[in-house]
Amino acid sequence: MDLKKIPPIVQVQHVLLSSDIITKHFCCDLDACKGACCVEGDAGAPVTLDEVAALEDCLDVVWGDLAASAQAVVDQQGVAYTDRDGDLVTSIVGGRDCVFTCYEGGLCLCALEKAFRQGKTTFCKPISCALYPIREKTFADGTVGLNYNEWHICRPAVALGERLQMPVYRFLRGPLTRRFGEEWYAELEEVAELLTKDDE
Repeated sequence: MDLKKIPPIVQVQHVLLSSDIITKHFCCDLDACKGACCVEGDAGAPVTLDEVAALEDCLDVVWGDLAASAQAVVDQQGVAYTDRDGDLVTSIVGGRDCVFTCYEGGLCLCALEKAFRQGKTTFCKPISCALYPIREKTFADGTVGLNYNEWHICRPAVALGERLQMPVYRFLRGPLTRRFGEEWYAELEEVAELLTKDDE
């Protein structure tokens, strides 16, 4: 694939996307990374005010899966806080773990997603978590920017994605559709196919 022929930025409706989302490969490999994205970093996951309300609604359901240290943080400051950049993010424990992490069989899992998959809640997890490795930013004019974030802990996901030939946007079909809708995702698929077809 000659990436020189693909523009660095692609637009789908009101959304600007890095072309890496189309050209690069990714597929989470939980057995390899052990869920490190939930515990690495120095801030929680970005959340909206509506998501904070949803997190609070889920607390009673997931409380038993949270570590005692996480429960103490939630009791003290709630499910979210404003970080040093002024962003609203999920609360974290000891500068690392998201308060909603839980551990099973050596893997770090999301207590929220676990409850959702068990049919106990209707809220899966914050969209910023679901969209990773895509990072979202909204500009003053309402335009949304999507960038592919490369993080060393996700190297196994990159390797698996390359083996499966799974582009980032296809791996994240569900979250992208949840965020922008079926029509938008269908348009993204058309744009991606045109770009990669012209490049062959």
